Amino acid sequence: MAGLSDGDRARYARHLTLPQIGEDGQSKLKGSRVFCVGAGGLGSPALLYLAAAGIGHLSIIDDDTIERSNLQRQILHADDDVGISKAESAMLRLRELNPTISLEVHAERLNSENALELLNGHDIVLDGTDNIPTRYLVNDACELLGIPWVYGSIYRFEGQVSVFNLNGGPTYRDLFPVPPPPESVPSCEDGGVLGVLPGVVGSIQATEVIKSLLGIGEPLRGKLLVYDALDMSMRTLTFSQTERDAVTELIDYEDFCGTKPRQ
Repeated sequence: MAGLSDGDRARYARHLTLPQIGEDGQSKLKGSRVFCVGAGGLGSPALLYLAAAGIGHLSIIDDDTIERSNLQRQILHADDDVGISKAESAMLRLRELNPTISLEVHAERLNSENALELLNGHDIVLDGTDNIPTRYLVNDACELLGIPWVYGSIYRFEGQVSVFNLNGGPTYRDLFPVPPPPESVPSCEDGGVLGVLPGVVGSIQATEVIKSLLGIGEPLRGKLLVYDALDMSMRTLTFSQTERDAVTELIDYEDFCGTKPRQ
């Protein structure tokens, strides 16, 4: 574990008073490496809170640029950032928030060719994407590498969170063995999303990352948390591992999910 400096003790004083964290736990967070896929709606609040919490190293991948329509919910970015890389914008904002942590950004798309190399060496992955092929990619790469990952999704007024592959627990493929028909899952652009919804879901994801790293509480392992903003309710569904073949390689996930553009 990484030792804490006097500056760390001042910055994380409220963590140090928590018996579940304390100096040992904060040192563990300082020595942790978290990979975040996406710096948009879910990645924005999650990254802000993980950086503020003192995660020692954050890696971020996002190949998108900021559009004005993003600003209603993607709170990492500002109006002056429109047109620039989300990955670069995230790095600048997080560096302002906590200059003591290490940041690594990749302004590219996560794919079957680079996923294993990029995710290797991290303690946990946070998925902030908005498309199903990438979720299967993240799942399979994490299964091959033995890394847990925190899933989040949002649609209109509803969000979901779970923790996959934690301590040999169930994976995304146990919950969703086959992808849904492409036309059944509209994007945020097509279906809309309440601006504050990713703030709630992304914050829960960050909470699950911290709990999983510290081994405290009961992470959402084998559980799917479903949040409904309209009636302000949360319910938890349970699921378990299924009989299936182990993942042995990464594949063409757009082809697998039926979303590959026709040539």
